[in-house]
Amino acid sequence: MKLLSLAIPCYNSQDYMEHCIESLLPGGDKVEILIINDGSTDRTAEIADHYQQKYPSIIKAIHQTNGGHGEAVNTGIRNAVGLYFKVVDSDDWIDGDSYKKVLNTLGKLTSAGEAIDMLICNYVYEKMGAAHKIAVRYNNVLPEKRIFSWDDVGTFRKGRYMLMHSVIYRTKLLHDCKLVLPKHTFYVDNLFVYIPLPYVTKLYYLNVDLYRYFIGRIDQSINEQVMISRIDQQIKVNKLMFELVDLNKVTNQKCRKYMLNYLEIITTVSTILLMRSGTFENLVKKQDLWRFIKEKDDRLFYRLRRGVMGTTVNLPGKAGRVISLAVYRISKKIVGFN
Repeated sequence: MKLLSLAIPCYNSQDYMEHCIESLLPGGDKVEILIINDGSTDRTAEIADHYQQKYPSIIKAIHQTNGGHGEAVNTGIRNAVGLYFKVVDSDDWIDGDSYKKVLNTLGKLTSAGEAIDMLICNYVYEKMGAAHKIAVRYNNVLPEKRIFSWDDVGTFRKGRYMLMHSVIYRTKLLHDCKLVLPKHTFYVDNLFVYIPLPYVTKLYYLNVDLYRYFIGRIDQSINEQVMISRIDQQIKVNKLMFELVDLNKVTNQKCRKYMLNYLEIITTVSTILLMRSGTFENLVKKQDLWRFIKEKDDRLFYRLRRGVMGTTVNLPGKAGRVISLAVYRISKKIVGFN
């Protein structure tokens, strides 16, 4: 059995996928690399098949009709044979030295009979044109060099959470929580991280800058104007976070608090983007989103409204919108969004 399965969702990725694949090859026979060609119309399929032929014991090329990023991740989970599972987007890559440490850590834990549910590492914003690379690290909130539980987790500051780039899940846990991401939907990485969390009891933090998150392409899904144009998909993911996990049933208080704060930041992003678009239609969608939250969980609605983010994005009138957008611009600089 492989130690780690690495899924690379690819859609028309011919210009950058090879860099991603090459960064994963040093894992050797400890890993399997699943290249999921999601109905590409360029040379993506050809490149995937080439790598499978060259590295048949490591790489598997999977071709499917276009289903979007979420369905590509679903396919990766269904086909994974590794004990652990990670998603690496085709325009990102993995740091070599950190990769070796991750595999050594997972290997030692497995040899000792210690199964963890989630391994967390750091990630780095590789922002186009930026001289200074921002690294998101967790050494101030997570214990190091030992297995720990949610009770040992410190307080995450606003805007610093465990994203898809940070986490490696135990593959069986993803099956146990019945994780299935929606098709033809962007921003499902939030669901990928969020839904399994109540099932996580054993965590391990490795303080290495593993994931290199490329940011800056004009067509990238987190480009502000692209996000506004796809706001309905952002709202869909936001609502699914409310529908698929009942926070009232999350038994560990630290886990529930972390998930609540994560839900708050995603709802904030949805709300501010709706405001930032400047259209009457999207302001109506903002009201509809908060009405949905209230109908879904009245207590949670008021908790989010009372929160720092909730208060900021719900200030009334034009002045409130100006303040909210100012906060948004500052937060973009802090977290490195383009």
